[in-house]
Amino acid sequence: MRLAMWRHDGNDLLGVVEADGWFELEQGPDQPQSVQQIVSDLDYWGPRVREQIAAAVKNPGEPPYAWLPPIGNPSKILCVGLNYADHAKETGASVPDRPVIFNKLATTLSAHGRPIVLPPESSKVDYEAELVVVIGKQGRRIAEFDAMSHVAGYACGNDVSARDWQKETPGGQWLLGKSFDTFAPLGPYVVTADAVPDPGRLKIQFRLDGETLQESSTDQLLFSIPRVISYVSQVCTLLSGDLIYTGTPAGVGVARTPRRYLQPGQVAEVEIEGLGILRNPVVADGEK
Repeated sequence: MRLAMWRHDGNDLLGVVEADGWFELEQGPDQPQSVQQIVSDLDYWGPRVREQIAAAVKNPGEPPYAWLPPIGNPSKILCVGLNYADHAKETGASVPDRPVIFNKLATTLSAHGRPIVLPPESSKVDYEAELVVVIGKQGRRIAEFDAMSHVAGYACGNDVSARDWQKETPGGQWLLGKSFDTFAPLGPYVVTADAVPDPGRLKIQFRLDGETLQESSTDQLLFSIPRVISYVSQVCTLLSGDLIYTGTPAGVGVARTPRRYLQPGQVAEVEIEGLGILRNPVVADGEK
């Protein structure tokens, strides 16, 4: 299933998107209220959602509503740095022997169609197309062989990064450089894990105004999804709705000659095979 959230007339709506249409789900005491609630127990809520879909009339076309991040309130947004060998090489970094983990603040979350806002405090805002893992079942010290049972689904993500803050400030301010508001577009929807047979073999692209700047496959990940989940869960309990941005392939703006940073008026697109297209306009702070 492709689970989505929208806003209309001040109300948050839950729905399912299919290739040829969409469904708005009923909301009531015996129905789920959000994607986050569904992924917390897919075995329970999944059949109820499918029952609704089977009895409903499909709406054609695109939903006429404003998209919301499909997961709106994660306890953690964790990210893996240097998880593609070609990306490590282009940035001049050595290939790590274990996952490099950092995080983004929850206020970075943004939705499909919402703008990436360029802050006046940075002149070097970059793009990073990424596969995002959505945690379903809570766990701590998860074994690699059991890690995928904790995954509820996947989504497209863009780990937008202020390179001047990340790399040019004392100590390397990764957290701050990655955490300006709107710097974590996510969506358009969460695709449940049962609809993604092999997340380790998905084509991934980033396009800027239609020009392809990143093109790779998740089979190039240095550290697999089970390895990352197991590694991170040694330190912290992974909760339902937590997000893991799994890393970006080569082609980021900071590594290009000349460098290619995001500019107002552009349109950024992340496309991952089977997960849709995450599209965001780029605006200067203060613009609508």
